[in-house]
Amino acid sequence: MHSIDSIRGDIAPALDPRMPLAPMSVEETGLEFSFLLRLAAKCATEQDTVTPSHLADRMKLPKAVINALIKELTKLAYVEARGLAGEDVRSDIRYALSTKGMEYAHAAMRQSSYVGPAPVSLDAFCRQLGLQSINHERVTQDGLVASLEGLVLSPSLVEKLGPAMNSGQSILLYGPPGNGKTSIAERTSRLFRQTIWVPYAIEVGGYVISFFDEAVHQSVTGTPYPKADQRWVECRRPVIKTGGELTLDLLDLAYSEGSTVYEAPLHLKASGGVFIIDDFGRQQVMPQALINRWIVPLERGYDFLTLHTGKKFKVPFDELVVFSTNIAPKELSDEAGLRRLKYKIFINNPSREEYIRIFEAYALGVTVEMSMADLELFYDRKYGGESLGSCYHPKYLLDFVASYCEFNGLRRVASLEMLERAWEGVFTAD
Repeated sequence: MHSIDSIRGDIAPALDPRMPLAPMSVEETGLEFSFLLRLAAKCATEQDTVTPSHLADRMKLPKAVINALIKELTKLAYVEARGLAGEDVRSDIRYALSTKGMEYAHAAMRQSSYVGPAPVSLDAFCRQLGLQSINHERVTQDGLVASLEGLVLSPSLVEKLGPAMNSGQSILLYGPPGNGKTSIAERTSRLFRQTIWVPYAIEVGGYVISFFDEAVHQSVTGTPYPKADQRWVECRRPVIKTGGELTLDLLDLAYSEGSTVYEAPLHLKASGGVFIIDDFGRQQVMPQALINRWIVPLERGYDFLTLHTGKKFKVPFDELVVFSTNIAPKELSDEAGLRRLKYKIFINNPSREEYIRIFEAYALGVTVEMSMADLELFYDRKYGGESLGSCYHPKYLLDFVASYCEFNGLRRVASLEMLERAWEGVFTAD
């Protein structure tokens, strides 16, 4: 890829220096010429005839590179010219695979059925992650407060969250269930303003690893950069959450024997963003085993992945990892394992004042009237000693009140009597 220094001085200031720039030759793609020839031939099987413009769009490569590939495919008698695509003499030439070329494409398909944007090299991927590291973006106090808008949190808790979120390392949020641990973790999606570039795919040892995932990568739409490498998609920093379904296998490359294409694991797709492990300790695999799997990545900032051939390769581990659990830390791991989790933040039950603030805010949102005197009396009756209020209680109670009143044609009022009825309807006696 070109250096930003190679761009004209009057254009360079308008470009993000982190943006990957389009390769202007086959060598600058970082891929083997033979690999690109096979990929071009496979793309050519999708239509009866193709033009350089079509291949450039399909493979996300500049026409200068595509023309070099077509020239070689023509020389090898794998493609044949079929005339102009239009009446204008400046129109693209149409090309079709010859019988020999079709055999070549089918052989390439048996080797790997991947057809689509040309992948980027592993070196280019690692280099790009270094340029757009999450550690390069600073979380401010104003940004943190804005991201937590709508959550009722104590000032002391917000003060603890700030340095942890700004660290770009690992965080353990623990405490009683239903008090906003997951909500806090998910709000990290609002913290980071920078965009990053995500590759459609990565090439390692001749194999393709599918990377860009519309389910987890939110692309930024806008005017495309003419100098940008189209093999990369500009996205917001990803925030990926997994829960009880997480297993050790999901942290490795997923290999499809039928297509001979790999799928990147979730934590790799979270590169440059946030990876949330919700309900930590509820997975089928022991929590100590998960922590052991991440000892090297969390401590040294890189991970090792393995191809089915046995070839191992190193990738950067650059993401904010957030563990959320209602299990006591000492039950999750030994001291050595917990030491790898840099920040440990206890999310407690809300105080009486915080509970009432949460109740008021949600009542306003669901248009339920309330009496402060009735609410305070209800709180004093229900909470005390070993019975503690949780942040989710107001929502459950008010949802019941709203549904009950609507069904019975009553005014939506959270009176003491109605709150008692709601308590019996949504919480068990024991």
